[in-house]
Amino acid sequence: MCGIVGYIDRSGSAGPIGPTMLGMLNALGRRGPDSAGIAAFNTRGSGLLLRVKLSDHEAPAGRAEAVIAQAAACADVIESSVTGSYLRIEASFNGDPMEMERTLEAVHPEIEVVSMGHSLEIVKQVGSPANLDATYGVRGFTGTHAIGHTRLSTESKVDLSHSQPFWAHGTLDIAVAHNGHITNYHKLRRQYEMRGIRFYTENDSEIIGIYLKMCMSQGMSFDEALKASMQDFDGSFCYLAASGDQLGFAKDPFGLKPLTVLETEAYVAIATEEQALCAVFGQDVQALEPQPGAIRTWRLTGPSGKLEAA
Repeated sequence: MCGIVGYIDRSGSAGPIGPTMLGMLNALGRRGPDSAGIAAFNTRGSGLLLRVKLSDHEAPAGRAEAVIAQAAACADVIESSVTGSYLRIEASFNGDPMEMERTLEAVHPEIEVVSMGHSLEIVKQVGSPANLDATYGVRGFTGTHAIGHTRLSTESKVDLSHSQPFWAHGTLDIAVAHNGHITNYHKLRRQYEMRGIRFYTENDSEIIGIYLKMCMSQGMSFDEALKASMQDFDGSFCYLAASGDQLGFAKDPFGLKPLTVLETEAYVAIATEEQALCAVFGQDVQALEPQPGAIRTWRLTGPSGKLEAA
């Protein structure tokens, strides 16, 4: 019974996206009191942004410095800061993202690169959306688009790593948020593990980002990867996925999980329940529920970055 939300500005400009996301997440808080998180996409730049989990609790002295030293060995670190359990690094880096990830995570087994990209930043935390905002100042986030999640744990433990959204490890600027159950998760996981793919959690939602990553590494577009997932995922689910310039959703063919979409001339907003849309955009919103098996994507295009529906 998790809650998922998404938002993209049709103008393609980076605006104050934090209040919108937080408002929708707060409205869905009862669906997922265990943890909350946001993946926000700002104007794409040339630098690399990383969020690194130092520990599930208070980070031991010197751990952040050790990670920064590792980053500096393979990239030009521009700036760094620590907030809560996360180290944020901005760097100039043109190498292999997976190599950077392995380099940083080699410092200690508790360390996990939570997000990496030119525009993506993920913050997530155990507890309510209000706790997330109190620690990371989500209300002040700006961006062109974002996805968010409130979690009710049904099968795996409650900690930072199991919280959502998930980054597609090793691929820049891809994040996912999921409500439901992918029943062939264990089968898919074994197949990927045999190919050397590392899993960080026991959460079936993690498979989505890995699946999209593998599809796109084989030449599929973002849209094509979402469509392919409907053939390869079993279960009852809705998920949101986002890249540096796209936002999309996929709803399982049985239509067992709710999802509502509000599309206007100014923006597109998506939420598990219509009440989340009403809480932010007013009670007179005209939201629609997609049909079972529906897939939809929106892309930022052109010099102005304006939105194009796909």
